Amino acid sequence: MKVRMRALAGLLAAAVIAALPAISSDRILRTTLVLDAPVATVWALWTTEDGIKSWLSPGCRIEPRVDGAYEIWLNPAAPAGERGADGMRILAFEPSKRLAFTWNAPPSQPYVRAQRSVVDVRLAPEGDRKTRLVFTHGSWGDGPEWDAA
Repeated sequence: MKVRMRALAGLLAAAVIAALPAISSDRILRTTLVLDAPVATVWALWTTEDGIKSWLSPGCRIEPRVDGAYEIWLNPAAPAGERGADGMRILAFEPSKRLAFTWNAPPSQPYVRAQRSVVDVRLAPEGDRKTRLVFTHGSWGDGPEWDAA
């Protein structure tokens, strides 16, 4: 199971990263993926510390509940506040269906980092063993700082 989860995690990371340049005119990043794994497996990749560490970052703190922490540390050795998505919170937590959380910009972009955007991940079964994942990243501001982010 761990080997299969690692393979799926790699595919998920590649698919989400490939979709990111698809910014629409309404300043929303959106992509839909069909993954070769059941909903429970995909849900665990997004909502557990082991899951996040398998495909997105080397460190994190996840408290799986509304208003729980959703911190993704791209540089866990950095000082607090500079590790990555420090201080982010879960906004919606509907097991095996929907996860929404706040997000921020890198420390190198302090103006935008002080703001928050919103990521929404929705899952639905696609047959017996596949999952449809809809990834939406919105609530972006306007202006050159936001364009750089």
